[in-house]
Formats: sequence, C-alpha cells, structure tokens
Amino acid sequence: MDWFEVVSENFMVAGGRALEVLERVREHYPIVLHGVSLSPGSTDGLNRQYLNDLARLVRRFEPAWISDHLCWTGVGGHNLHDLIPLPYTDEAVRHVVRRIREVQEILERRILLENISNYMEFTCSTLNEWEFLAAVAEEADCGVLLDLNNVHVSAFNHRFDPMVYLDAIPRHRVTQFHLAGHSDHSSYLLDTHDHPICDEVWSLYELAVRRFGEVSTLIEWDDNIPEFSELAATAAEARQRCATVMKETLAEDDAESQRSAETAI
Repeated sequence: MDWFEVVSENFMVAGGRALEVLERVREHYPIVLHGVSLSPGSTDGLNRQYLNDLARLVRRFEPAWISDHLCWTGVGGHNLHDLIPLPYTDEAVRHVVRRIREVQEILERRILLENISNYMEFTCSTLNEWEFLAAVAEEADCGVLLDLNNVHVSAFNHRFDPMVYLDAIPRHRVTQFHLAGHSDHSSYLLDTHDHPICDEVWSLYELAVRRFGEVSTLIEWDDNIPEFSELAATAAEARQRCATVMKETLAEDDAESQRSAETAI
C-alpha cells in the first residue's frame, strides 16, 4: 500500500483507540482526510465547531490533502447522514463558492470536492453536473476528487456520455481519483461500494488517466469487504493500468514529436 484515506469524522474525537490506530498508520504511511459532513451546499451556516475540530485533526496528522463532497447533508440543524445533490444553477454555484472559500480560509489550505452519485434531477437546473463541478472548482480555487464510479453510475442513471463529463473538468483541478463497485438494479445503478470494480469503470479509469495523468487513486470498499489480499490486488491492478496508459501516452507523444520534427525538416 502507498497511502490511506480516512473518514475525517471517525477521528474528530478527544482520544481513544481510533486516534491511537491512526497515529500508528501515520507513522508509516501518508494519509488524506475525506469528510462526509462539510455540507457545502446547505443553507445552514457553516458548522464552526466542526471546522475547528477538523482543523485540529489536520494540525495533528498533517494529511496530504482534505476532501469532502459537493452536496448538502442537512438543513435546520438536522444531519440526514446522506449526500444530497444540489440544483445545478448559477445561484447554487455562487452559494457553494462563497462557503468553500471560507472553509479554505479557516483550514488555511485548499480542499478537494468530490462528485457524488446522482439519482434525481431538479427541474430548475440550468447547468449540467460537469459544468457545475467545473465552475465551482474554478471560482472557489479548490481541487477535484473525481469519483469515476460515481460518474459511471450517474451517466447510466441519467443517460449521458461519461466522456463528456471527463472532458469538461479542468485538468489542473483533479488531484485524486476514487474507484469503487456498485449494485446493478437493471433500470438504475446504486453506488454501494460493496462489489468489485466493473469493466466499464476500469475502462473509464484508463480514459481518465489518459486525460488527467498519473493521479493518486484510491479503492473504496465499504461493505462485503473481502480479504485484504483481494483489496491489495485491486489496488495493484489500478497501479498497473495507470502505468500502462502512461507508457502508451508517452509513446504516442514521442511519435507525434517525431512527426512534427520530420515535417519541420
């Protein structure tokens, strides 16, 4: 294993075994913090206690980066414990951008926002999901955690071309990929993180590497978790697929440079 991603909220505690385990992991590996409760799309005010606790965790463990989801998770002080999609409008872009800028000021670092899996659409939306994500990332000056399984799930559910999605995301914003499995319910896909990665998502990953380069990649597996050897093998497959694509891309670039030189002569 090269590094580990941990759910921020599981370690935002005063003490105990969870922090002891994380300290032991951090002694040997880099970590990143991945949150599920930032709720940047909510109309509630930002949770200052949450951000202060997160800032303390950041100072203690010095993660390579921090990420959360482009969504909302509650309103009126109630946490729904789910990732709820936003309407894709210019107003929503401005609202999220203001909040992300404030979060980054408090944490004193840039964060990453992840695209969620999507099962519903708002009739008021005036942007596509990929336009919305790109606009927020650019205007808030934040990074993107591109979940390729979520792209595939949403593309199937809403009948769009996933490559259109990838092509719309600015290359310089993508810092991390997520890969995962999902449940196939025939008429729709459900992002459950409890199955092996399907062929379509592996293919999308290779296309993403071709577009965005050698980006840090994490395998998510949250239920029906197999033996560690299978998890490690899946990570190794991602590493090998990435290396193969990068080698092919380099060869293509060399060939194109050679053709350009011959044309110039």
